[in-house]
Amino acid sequence: RPRTQGALLGAMGEGQVTIDGETRMLNQPFLVLATQNPGEFEGTFPLPEAQLDRFLVEVSLGYPTPAEETLMLEALAGAHPITTIAQVVDGAQLPELQRAIWAIHVQDSLRDYIFRLATATRTHPDLALGVSPRATFALFRAAQAAAALAGREFVLPDDIKALVRPVWQHRLMLRPESALRGRTAEAVLGGVLAETTLDLGENEA
Repeated sequence: RPRTQGALLGAMGEGQVTIDGETRMLNQPFLVLATQNPGEFEGTFPLPEAQLDRFLVEVSLGYPTPAEETLMLEALAGAHPITTIAQVVDGAQLPELQRAIWAIHVQDSLRDYIFRLATATRTHPDLALGVSPRATFALFRAAQAAAALAGREFVLPDDIKALVRPVWQHRLMLRPESALRGRTAEAVLGGVLAETTLDLGENEA
């Protein structure tokens, strides 16, 4: 519902909620996970662009492979595995881990690459809406996180290329005529990646 979406937008954008006129800050870390059923939308409202822009990534699971589904059935033969899942980190430590990501080095050429990718979406003939500055920063930060998870202290071009689609595809708005021709946000981003060159520059630290 629109009022629910408005409340969620305040929580996602400002980290706070207002109840009976009293504003309360949300505890950190704060995370929103949303699911979407591609087959049924009855009784739901589409999320506004401003709210979609606040989701870091969109991941489409699709169907499992035969091997994955076989493993799933084997895992579910007895007790459900969710009953044995244990905590892997103290939630209070996560903000500190998030701040550690800030130290991951991003070369100037890669910052420029992200900007040029963003500009390409903003001028693309198939798009009515390209990515926002919030999306540019999201890709920057996600690339830092990917590098850290890979055990590196610096971002590689492949980190950025691998994350463009999941970080940006839900933020784009196709022109109606392009959608009618079968164009998708994922395909547009594939073209943007193919056409945007990466200049590594010289003498970068």
